[in-house]
Amino acid sequence: MPYAPTLRRRLNRLLTASLGALLAVAATTAPARADVGNVTEYPVTTPDSFPAGITTGPDRALWFTESGVNRIGRITTRGTVTEYPLPTADSVPQNITQGPDRALWFTENTAGRIGRITTKGRVTEFPLPGPGRFPIGIALGADRALWFTEPGTNAIGRITVDGTVTEYALPTPDSFPYYIAAAPDGSVWFTELLPGKIGRISPSGHITEFPLSSDFSFPSGIAAGPGGMWFTASGLNSVGRITPRGDITLFPLPVPDNQVYDITRGPDGHMWYAVQSGRIGRISGSGAITEFEVPGGADKLPFNITAGPDRNIWFTELLAGAVGRVQARPGHGAHTAHPAPSGRPRPLHQPPPDHRPLHLVPGRTGWPLH
Repeated sequence: MPYAPTLRRRLNRLLTASLGALLAVAATTAPARADVGNVTEYPVTTPDSFPAGITTGPDRALWFTESGVNRIGRITTRGTVTEYPLPTADSVPQNITQGPDRALWFTENTAGRIGRITTKGRVTEFPLPGPGRFPIGIALGADRALWFTEPGTNAIGRITVDGTVTEYALPTPDSFPYYIAAAPDGSVWFTELLPGKIGRISPSGHITEFPLSSDFSFPSGIAAGPGGMWFTASGLNSVGRITPRGDITLFPLPVPDNQVYDITRGPDGHMWYAVQSGRIGRISGSGAITEFEVPGGADKLPFNITAGPDRNIWFTELLAGAVGRVQARPGHGAHTAHPAPSGRPRPLHQPPPDHRPLHLVPGRTGWPLH
């Protein structure tokens, strides 16, 4: 179901960014900007790159979107950066994931396209069926198709490797489906930012929605992990877990800044999350939390996060124009540990306090969309 005109205007304001010109491909070796404790940062040399989505590729490098300059970036675990321009101008590439065909697939937000790039840098774009879809999240499903969110039309999309697109409308109007991830049982789960819900879609397209404890939950990141799907809920200042049956547990974070954003499963089996105010966190299945400070991180804005091929955690820094790495070996580096809570964590029901607004899409902020 398309959005009402008022909300569509909000989406246009939210999802439009000022982008740089399309430039030729360049390869550089990026020296580490900082190496403090467990955190190393590698700058992207192109100004105003606004790196957003990040994933591990089949070539054992990290691939990321440069939403500010219309490029896809590649960085090796040694810090060598290569950038590939996209053919459609001002497309605002967002999330990126590895496909079933040893290529990387990504969303082009303002262009309304799904992109594909090979490890050699060859780009193919697949236009979506109509305007105003604004795709954001993307994930590989068990059916070897790519599943993605369409906040502009309040739908979940599915695209096969040959470009065939199917769309499934969501039951809750104006829900702003955001990030998306596959579950081990073949289903795909996603966050609904505005109504505060977690959604599940079966391979056949059947949709189930699970409400959180507050309309101000603002769930964003989601990933499969121990015991179910794990998600971030910045409005509740929590990381959450939802079982396949829909049972939800919330784990409040130790710093009450309502800035937790993305989440991934690490090579150690724990869940790792990015906090936009400048921290990378790790949470065990029982809720024990360790957080690592990103030096000057509040001005750099840790954004998306993924497990790397080197058994480290990698993340993008949206405002700093950099890619970061966390080496979280026990006993190394500066971190703060918090034990698992006793008893079932209690969810928060009040709206978030006055604080720095969460960045949803490069160049725009909102609590919620305004």
